[in-house]
Amino acid sequence: MPIYRADAALLPDGIARDVRLAVKDGRICDVAPGAPAAGDEEKIAGLVLPGMPNVHSHAFQRAMAGLAEWDAGGKDNFWSWREAMYRFAENVGPDDQRAIARFLYVEMLKAGYTAVGEFHYLHNAPDGRSYAPPSAMADAIAEAAAETGMALCLLPTLYMRGGCDGRPLSARQRRFGRTVDELLAIREAMRGKAGVASIGLALHSLRAVAPEAMRDAIAGVAPDSAIHIHAAEQSGEVAESVAAYGKRPVAYLLDNFAVNEKWCLVHSTHMTPDETLRLARSGAAAGLCPTTEANLGDGLFPLTEYLEADGRIAIGGDSHVGVDPAEELRMMDYVQRLALRRRNVAATLKEPHTARRLWAAAALGGARVLGFETGAIRPGARADLVALDAGHPSFAGRDPAQVLDTYVFVAGKAAVRDVMVEGRWVVKDRRHEQDEEAVSEWRRVLQKISG
Repeated sequence: MPIYRADAALLPDGIARDVRLAVKDGRICDVAPGAPAAGDEEKIAGLVLPGMPNVHSHAFQRAMAGLAEWDAGGKDNFWSWREAMYRFAENVGPDDQRAIARFLYVEMLKAGYTAVGEFHYLHNAPDGRSYAPPSAMADAIAEAAAETGMALCLLPTLYMRGGCDGRPLSARQRRFGRTVDELLAIREAMRGKAGVASIGLALHSLRAVAPEAMRDAIAGVAPDSAIHIHAAEQSGEVAESVAAYGKRPVAYLLDNFAVNEKWCLVHSTHMTPDETLRLARSGAAAGLCPTTEANLGDGLFPLTEYLEADGRIAIGGDSHVGVDPAEELRMMDYVQRLALRRRNVAATLKEPHTARRLWAAAALGGARVLGFETGAIRPGARADLVALDAGHPSFAGRDPAQVLDTYVFVAGKAAVRDVMVEGRWVVKDRRHEQDEEAVSEWRRVLQKISG
């Protein structure tokens, strides 16, 4: 049974020094802060954090990051970016998907992510026909997770129409289309496959799935399954929902579905104060993707009001213009600072350190909506750990709380040294065993699909 001794660790009740951690069968079986040193311990220099889940990933979009940063007409927005994404997706097949996801998952692990929720809707061939097997694109994601050691919650995504008015999928959306029965069949085909640690259900959005189909899909999964959905990301989506249903997206979901702690409403950017309060009270998590939301010009999530109502948060990389949990948390707080013109908006009298509050909240909230017993360093939890580099120059002279602040707001992923998933070190001294092969395949695929 491996036993570790960390200089400091972020525990559920705060940061403690000289923490003894015992791990058995991939789980933490004992946590002892301030314990006397023993000869059977492996030393972990520096601050140890609970691993961070990335609750919202579209892996294939990592390969187009940086390709949409131009606009000749001055009118670029989310909807024009979406058309660019559709065009790009036409070039991605199963082998490409696997190579892109493998490279991305290595990146994520080295940055401190230990789990990912793959919001997977790239089901079909470019002409809309099914692959053989129909799960070929999902299989590619699972293979990437198995090869890299990333804990994958696969979220097969239902995508059936082009808008709330019921218009059919466009030619470029044919890759996404599946009926409820077809989507549930893919989901069952993926259950228990190597690389799939957990499996949930994603409903793309109220735009893409009619409420009746949502109910049918939810009825086809276990009551404790994770349910993820894009909600109120764009003002145009809100207008469509009001026109079709007489209600804004978040209000409609809360009024018509049993939204609870298993649900993750991704983005939830455009909410009224009443929606914000109701979402917080529902127990669901708001899946925030700050770097993507900034990149796409989505708007500002009402973070301060939501946290004041004890709302749960989680973070996601979404389009992967950033692959760094520290950057997501930094952006989350910085955009609020700009809007409110004050600093450390997520801090409280009870928790004055912004980074500590946000990391702990996002780690625990993310784990819950992916169905993983992680997110905190406690007995019984899966041993997903992130060890920061005690020798990083930015940490000189800092106490452990200041180290966490400096990591999130200054150093970022460059300060991550070692990463453990389910009791196994998958990153050691900033190295992953798949580094060279993943990069080689990534370069080959990018040259192919960009040619």
